[in-house]
Formats: sequence, structure tokens, C-alpha cells
Amino acid sequence: MITRQFVDRQKLQEFHPFTRLRALLEDLPVGRSCLEDGQVINLSIGEPQTQPPDFVTEEIEKAAKGWSKYPLSKGTPAYLSTSANWLEKRYNLPTNFIDPTRHILAVPGTREGLFMTALTVLSTPKKGEEAPVFLTPNPCYHVYTGAAAAAAAEVVTVSATKESGYLPDYTTVPEDILKRTELCVLCSPSNPEGAVADPQRIKDLISLACKYNFVVVFDECYAEIYTDTAPHSALEIAGEIAAELETNFPGSSQPDPLANILVFHSLSKRSSAAGLRCGFIAGDEKWISMINTTCQVGGAGVPIPVQAAGTRLWQDEEHVEVNRALYKKNFDLAQTILGKSVPVEIPAGGFCLWLEVGDGIEVTKRLWQEAGIRVMPGAYMSHANSTGSSPGDRYIRLALVYNSDFMEKALESIRNLLETMKNSETKDLGASS
Repeated sequence: MITRQFVDRQKLQEFHPFTRLRALLEDLPVGRSCLEDGQVINLSIGEPQTQPPDFVTEEIEKAAKGWSKYPLSKGTPAYLSTSANWLEKRYNLPTNFIDPTRHILAVPGTREGLFMTALTVLSTPKKGEEAPVFLTPNPCYHVYTGAAAAAAAEVVTVSATKESGYLPDYTTVPEDILKRTELCVLCSPSNPEGAVADPQRIKDLISLACKYNFVVVFDECYAEIYTDTAPHSALEIAGEIAAELETNFPGSSQPDPLANILVFHSLSKRSSAAGLRCGFIAGDEKWISMINTTCQVGGAGVPIPVQAAGTRLWQDEEHVEVNRALYKKNFDLAQTILGKSVPVEIPAGGFCLWLEVGDGIEVTKRLWQEAGIRVMPGAYMSHANSTGSSPGDRYIRLALVYNSDFMEKALESIRNLLETMKNSETKDLGASS
């Protein structure tokens, strides 16, 4: 299903999920949680609770003289080179496929990078012309919509439901919309569902972008958190396309394999370093240069000491493996504890559980009032259609980011409430019959 709308940038609070959640719960009494100190349990935000490696502090201290300097606009040579090397190794890219001086831009995180990208790519229509289109999944990360609003673009959402594998199928978008599209985003693993795009889906979207000449943002910030198989990257698919063209048409002039492709990575989830604010964009040289200019005008670069820590983090895989093992254990707990009460679909990636509970907003309220647990209703991460319903209405999102002992207690409290609600509904149904 496709929805179309303009979002007033002066009313961003009307769709910002955490603002809406705060308004939903602020006047409700909070129940005592299962923790010994009775503190509330916050599972609403995807904020890792493990700590990054100790060497982060060491690297920042060693580069402390950099605090007095403005960062280089694109990033330090060491950070850019390390990012390119990591991409080449992680995705088995052709040698020199990614040139750190041309194809990579350091950014404070995917959120900031996405916002600046929208301001750069989306054009201002001339008088009498229709606004450009920004294609996004539904549900989606709220920054996509906020960025479109800031650029005065028309937001066209494509439903990501169980039937579509929790990913949008952009090939179903009508041609008249595709002709007006300037920017499109695919998040894999997806937020909030944790679905991973297969190579063919990525290849189809790249082909669509090539045909209609729009930019595709591949938001891969959760790519290093997966349960079994490492997710594919758009860069990997672009490299394969380039190799196929060279094989079939050797020696001939080939189109730029990175044209209109921008891939986003961050250390926030991968390295439990959300507060570090360090990531990068990789892809189309033209757009990398133009986004860099936008950041020079209105953005903050990544501080030199932060890039020093980021450089070391991209070189280390051991701590990432530890994080993956933690999240996998938490998903196993969720399957064991919740599986007999509600359907539990363990995602292929990410650390959030997209849990179908019937009425996501009502369950969110009850969990807060009766168990002191804060979760995110799926409706607050979704766009409603003309009838007022959305793909997220029946869901809540749980960020399984704490240690396993903590998560076990929280999941048991959630199970108890869901079973209580189910039994109450059964009794009500029996009484009415």
C-alpha cells in the first residue's frame, strides 16, 4: 500500500515517535517494575547498553590536541582510508572500488548524514511544478520523514508488511510517482522489523534508480548486528554489476557503478558507541562532494579525536562479535519466554523485536501502568492511510539491548501482562456469549 503526504516541518512533533510516546504516557501512573530498585525499564529506544572497548578512551586521549582544531570537512585521511579498507574486506569489493578520497565522507552518524543528504539531493520546484518525491518504507525511521519535511518534499511511503517480507517493494510504485522521485531509502536490516534485503531486491532497486535517475540511500547502520548470515550491501551488489559489465563488454566504456548510490554506516550499533557520533557515507562521488558542501555550510564535522577512536573501532572485529552473541542470546530468550503467548519472529538483523500484540498503543499503555516498562507502539513509527490505519498498529517494538539477566526479567513481565490481557479478553468473550 502506498500513502502520499506532505509533512509540515513546523509540526514535526506530530509524527516524532518519542514525542508522541511521551505524550501518551506522561499522565499515566507508572507501575513498579520487576527490578529490585523498581526503576522503569526502557525498551523503547535502540540505544546499546553495553560499553565500547576501553581503547576508545585511549585513542581519544592520544588525539586530545585535536580538540582545538576544526575537523577536516571530509574526514581525516586515516579515518577515510580505514573505512574504505573495512568496506573492501567486509563485502569482498574489487580492489580500489572505493577510493577514500572520492567516495567516502565522515559524518557524525547516519541520522545527521541522512538529514544533510535530503537537503542536498531534493530540489526546490519551480513555480507551478510539483514537489519532488521522497520514497520511504512504512513503518520507518522517523528521520526519513523529518528530512523530507525539511526539504519540502512529498513523502510517498510504501508499506513493509509481513506479506512483503517487512521490506518495501518499490517496483510497485506507479510510474508517474517514480518520474518525480529524487530520493529513496532502503534500510537493511530494517528498523523496526529487522528484515534483511536479499541481493535481488537490492539489484532491482539499483536498476529502478538508474532507469528513473533518482538517488538511493541504503541505510545499513544495523548491518553488523545479525543473527545468522551477514547482510548484503548495496556496494557489494554494485561491485558485482560492474564485474558483470566488464565481463560481457570488456574494454568498453562503462557507466559508473556507484552512480546514485549512497550507503550509510555507523559505529552507534556496531560498536555500542551511540554517543561517539561517528559514521560515514560511501558511494557516488558527485553526491559525496555535494553533501560535503552542505555539511560545510550547516553541519558539524566529526571531531579529530572522535575520528581517531572511530578509526580504531573499524579495525577491530572482536568486540562486534561479542555484541552479536549478546543480542542473539536475547532473541533466544524472547522466543522461549514470549513464544507461547504471542507469535515471535526472530529478525535476521538488528536488535529490536517487532512483536505483534493486537493493539500496540493499548499494550504500550498497560505495560507502563502495570509493569513500569516503556516500549514503542508500532503505530508511532508508521504513516496512517486515509482510513487512519497503518502497518504498525498491531505491533510494539522492543529494543533487546540489556544484558541477558535483565532482559529475562523484562520479557517475563511482558509475557505475564500479555497473558493477563488474553485471559481477560477470553472471559469477556465468554460473558458476552
